[in-house]
Amino acid sequence: MLEFTLRRAQRPLLALLLAALPAAACAEPLTPIGVFVHAAIPVKLIIVGLIVATAAALVVLGGKLASGPRLSGGSAFLSGLRVGGPLAGLVGAAYGALNMCLNLANVTAAVPTNILARGGSEVMMLILLGLVAGSVGVIAHWAVEARIDRTVLAGA
Repeated sequence: MLEFTLRRAQRPLLALLLAALPAAACAEPLTPIGVFVHAAIPVKLIIVGLIVATAAALVVLGGKLASGPRLSGGSAFLSGLRVGGPLAGLVGAAYGALNMCLNLANVTAAVPTNILARGGSEVMMLILLGLVAGSVGVIAHWAVEARIDRTVLAGA
């Protein structure tokens, strides 16, 4: 009986602690690293994939431009990244937005704006990374195609 009354006495303290958790979670300033750390596992995989694909496109571009008149592979990867990068970013953003909306629908209390901004920043980060990957893919593909055109025309 004494144990039950102790638990009942602790309930207001527990409710106060639970109410303070969102405020404590937002006490630190939000950074892109923080967005990544707090993202869901599928979103993290898409973020890492987009960053790795962008870096790989730059490596392929550097290798193709440094190869001289030799024509080597890599154009298909760059061509695929032109379209696939933005689509991967949009798929990740849609997944993040869906999770954000589902979580909002399941909350009974009002949600502070700074909590909503964290979900929105995750969505915007995915869109940005997708657009950056696509842009790097387009520019790299143009540079490689121009190199191929010059090589082919010089040989003709």
